[in-house]
Amino acid sequence: TNFESKGKLTVIRCPMYVPNKPSGPKRMILDTTFSVSAFLVIIPLLFCKSFNKIITVAPSFQFGLLGVLYKKIKGAKHIHHVQDMQIEAAQDLGMIKSPKLLKALYGVEKYIYKNTDIISSISDGMIERIERKADKPISFFPNWTETKNFYPIKDTSKLKEKFGFKSTDYIVLYSGGIGEKQGLDAILTSAKNLATHQRLQFIICGTGPYKEVLKEKAKNMNLHNVHFMPLQPKECFNNFLNIADIHLVIQKEKASDLVMPSKLTTILSVGGLALITANHNSSLYRVVSKHNMGILVEPENQEALDTGILIGLGELDNQDMKIAARAYAEQYLAIDTIMDNFNQKITA
Repeated sequence: TNFESKGKLTVIRCPMYVPNKPSGPKRMILDTTFSVSAFLVIIPLLFCKSFNKIITVAPSFQFGLLGVLYKKIKGAKHIHHVQDMQIEAAQDLGMIKSPKLLKALYGVEKYIYKNTDIISSISDGMIERIERKADKPISFFPNWTETKNFYPIKDTSKLKEKFGFKSTDYIVLYSGGIGEKQGLDAILTSAKNLATHQRLQFIICGTGPYKEVLKEKAKNMNLHNVHFMPLQPKECFNNFLNIADIHLVIQKEKASDLVMPSKLTTILSVGGLALITANHNSSLYRVVSKHNMGILVEPENQEALDTGILIGLGELDNQDMKIAARAYAEQYLAIDTIMDNFNQKITA
């Protein structure tokens, strides 16, 4: 744990590295034990100078209890930001099935919402659902992107060679967490179904508990057009994202409006062509469709995913989407703009 002062803001970091992050009940147990550890860290703060505001971020949703504790003892203003509707996602995806456990978790969440001054979240769909539970207005605080550090590169042929591919390869990239909720098996099936397109290469980049499972499946399917890569360092991440001709943003059907994919913001910033699985009635579908900044396909529909990839092959026809993606990132997702708006809300 470390402390860092930035003007009037004190940032308290409690780092935790979990190489193979579990899901479901095991994830809840992990989050709970970490919350207990974080509680031990917050105790000294109760005996030093008071802070006017304290911000907690979910997941894990239990962290909100630490904010409530500090608020009640020190009288600080508590801001609780919901990045991921963790309990709903675990319930809908069948990771937690015990009615008693779900009731207890929702009860804790309700207590946090009741004792929080400001609640914020990252998408219209999530805000609507939280408002129904919290019975109070929710602020919009979207994921941002660093538009100055992540930007489009026109000529990517040499970049592709730098990462071990041919300049003529057409690259379909998934970069992000590799877990159950993403439904990444569909990428392997697409790679098999589209194997006759010899220029088409698939990259699965990142880490997570499901990665080794996918690698074993790809081996058993004898797929030579699928490449697994580790997390890329930030200093070369802009170059890496720019080698992709299509960026996959894949989620299972039940998760498509509960988990707003944060990876999408950086994809938009580099002017990438995103192929996104989303329900027609989801906030993600609405915003992408409204601004014409990606290819939308039905989630958990293999034929639709394969067709979407083939549509993406028509690169000239998709330039407008790439331009719209970058324009949206500059107008709505730039970090300075978002932080200025958020600062105004919490200081009002």
